[in-house]
Amino acid sequence: MIKITTLKNGIRIVTEKIDSAQTVALGTWVGVGSRYEERSENGISHFLEHMAFKGTKTRSALKIMQEIEDVGGYINAYTGKDMTGYYVHLLKENMATGLDIISDIVQHSVMDPKELDTEKGVILQELSMYKDRPDYVVAQNFDATAYADQPFGRDVGGDPEVIRTMTSEKMLEYMHRQYTSKRMIISASGAVQHDEFVDRCESLFKDVNTHHGEQCEPAHYTGGASYVNQKNEQINLWLGFESESYTSPNRWTAKLLAMILGGGMTSRLFQEIREKRGLVYTVRATTDFDSDTGMFDIYAGTGEKEVKDLMPVMCDEIVRLADTLTDEEINRAKTQIKARLLMQSEDISSHADRNARSILNVGHVVSDDEILKTVMAVQKSDLAKYAHQLFVKKPTVAALGPIQNLMSYEDICARLKG
Repeated sequence: MIKITTLKNGIRIVTEKIDSAQTVALGTWVGVGSRYEERSENGISHFLEHMAFKGTKTRSALKIMQEIEDVGGYINAYTGKDMTGYYVHLLKENMATGLDIISDIVQHSVMDPKELDTEKGVILQELSMYKDRPDYVVAQNFDATAYADQPFGRDVGGDPEVIRTMTSEKMLEYMHRQYTSKRMIISASGAVQHDEFVDRCESLFKDVNTHHGEQCEPAHYTGGASYVNQKNEQINLWLGFESESYTSPNRWTAKLLAMILGGGMTSRLFQEIREKRGLVYTVRATTDFDSDTGMFDIYAGTGEKEVKDLMPVMCDEIVRLADTLTDEEINRAKTQIKARLLMQSEDISSHADRNARSILNVGHVVSDDEILKTVMAVQKSDLAKYAHQLFVKKPTVAALGPIQNLMSYEDICARLKG
């Protein structure tokens, strides 16, 4: 059962009691991420997530970890473009400990300069690690091309030069400016009693800023091409189109279309490109939904010689999709989405995360039953209409590797027009 309460200071509390659970997953989700940053502070949201675990007014970094691990719990965080999440998963009898720690790190982090200098090295090493991964680099190039010269297209991890010059004062000022009560969701799932949980939140979350945080720049899709010639063993390739936002009624139509095109081993791209032609090891189509935009994208990793044949085949499969959809593959895609959704719902932590995301994006929790009803209602004509509308949009292409045999961006655009 899902219950929602809004505290006097504007923080929204959502709980989902799961009768069979012996544990509880809980945390604070803040509707602020990298797209809220100025260019001069790119990476501060991610840095702040790291520093939240590095000490508060009453707890050292070691004490935070000791308190969680002493009760067998798990604590972590993540940063995205639209939000930052801090969460724990522990035994139900230790719920109060977990909530106390989460409330402490999002309100009372001190950003100790010594800890900050140490963490700079950690984050710079993290960024260097990703730069050695062509699949990660090409994904960043893809975002920067799809949303050129704007916060939404920048790397969530941050700019190394910004990280090097970060100060405790900047971190605390950003936290004060952007971590506000109306942007906070406290979510818990599992063995949780709503009224008790709300009472604890009311007493613990008293020091959250209640002013309105600064708004982010709206995302503006630009599209285009990023071709980087590099002596790798493989070419990492992304092709994408602007798709749906989190609130769009066509969100699950796009998801189904991606499943049919490249969502599994029976998908069209996998069968045609890998199984029949042996041009790739990996090929997949996915969708990403954000508050005001979204992407339908295709990823493939292939060789220098194989890319010459890969791109024309990929474009042809995209072009013919709308007019050749079958009931069999549509039903299979619906079943795959249903299975993945229900499998994910068995993970208590996923419940807490999903509920918080849903409230941040649409203002209420969208249940599995509502999602499945929407998915099952999608007809072949809906998919065909959507495909015809989607694939005529300006594409984004990003490629990294030995690209001399890759079709030009102009030829790809022409091929997609059929």
